[in-house]
Amino acid sequence: MFIAILDFQTSPADRPAALAQLEAERDEVRAMPGNVAFRVYASREDDTTVTVVHEWRDKASFVPYLDSDCFARSGRVLRPLMTAAPVSRRFSAELLETVA
Repeated sequence: MFIAILDFQTSPADRPAALAQLEAERDEVRAMPGNVAFRVYASREDDTTVTVVHEWRDKASFVPYLDSDCFARSGRVLRPLMTAAPVSRRFSAELLETVA
């Protein structure tokens, strides 16, 4: 499994627009081959931070997302709203179990 976690900040006034952009792209990202999850979170610690958590079957499944139209669209909208450089952490992980 491949996991990518993106954190970025906006002004408090711009965060709703950033969240709306990511939510608008969610269904397209979720439909991509190999996508397991795409979750968007507004921080409860402040009114500026947004976190996006991606889960992909493997890194090879993630690469087409980076080349996709929805990634480019989101970049065009989100980058001007960011008040600092985004931080993206990427992990290779082994799923041990899913407990329901």
